[in-house]
Amino acid sequence: MLYITALRAFVISLNGILDDVSFCYQQNALVNHHRAFMELDNNKDVEVRAGLVNMPDICFELINVGFRYPGSDKYVLKDISLKINNGDVIAIVGLNGAGKSTLIKLLTRLYEPSEGEILLNGTNILEFGKQEYYELFSIIFQDINLFAFSVGENVSMRSKGEYDKARVKKALSNCGLWQKIEGLSDGLDTLMLKTIEPGGVDFSGGEAQKLAMARSLYKNAPIVILDEPTAALDPVSEEKFYSQFRKLSDKKTILFISHRLSSTKFCDRILFLEEGRIVEDGTHKELIAAGKKYCELYQTQSQYYK
Repeated sequence: MLYITALRAFVISLNGILDDVSFCYQQNALVNHHRAFMELDNNKDVEVRAGLVNMPDICFELINVGFRYPGSDKYVLKDISLKINNGDVIAIVGLNGAGKSTLIKLLTRLYEPSEGEILLNGTNILEFGKQEYYELFSIIFQDINLFAFSVGENVSMRSKGEYDKARVKKALSNCGLWQKIEGLSDGLDTLMLKTIEPGGVDFSGGEAQKLAMARSLYKNAPIVILDEPTAALDPVSEEKFYSQFRKLSDKKTILFISHRLSSTKFCDRILFLEEGRIVEDGTHKELIAAGKKYCELYQTQSQYYK
């Protein structure tokens, strides 16, 4: 019995050690992903061009741009040639998998082209330092992420004491959210979510959309990108959101992705993507008159609102 008990205790201990080794191996694999990400070349050796954000006019040109994921032979985007002038308001539409979000990620340098080049005022965007290049963009994604910090920190994305309170207040006022914030116990210093503070404030979906808009206004970047931020809103609320945003973002370059073609009417241009290519380019009236893919999809959606 003594030897059997000792052997049993040894086996249990050995299993525990093996489980711990396996756990450490799994966690190390996750840490390796983080380490590889942190060690990515961030173009630190590239000379930062002063005044990039303050350029009076910003013009992008995509020349025969193609993209495919590493290890894949299938192109997500192929032969994309496009010019985006300063102040353009452009909608990017198409069916799922057409390459809409990928095009935005290439433009913002979250991805790099597999072929072709993207020029900013005639210079390849890869020649700019990433940190300053990112300051050109203010992006509102479909999934609005709120953090367990104060309201002011969530809007400015800066630590307490580092952001301009008057500027945050103005952004919230323009979005119609200041009245709610003003009524909170600590105003801009009120903590959000209940992750850290049980008394933290939760926002509804519509209020989260407004806070995301306030973030964009606070950053005041020259290029605004909306990647289906109104997917959870009804069509009436969506139209109101875009109309208000267009008014507040006057003279900025705006790119937005939407599945609802009714919200594209206010745009200067509409790009219709299909299987990774731009198959139609024009205004809403021009594309309806052409009677092609865009017109077909628009009529299919509009019949549900008649």
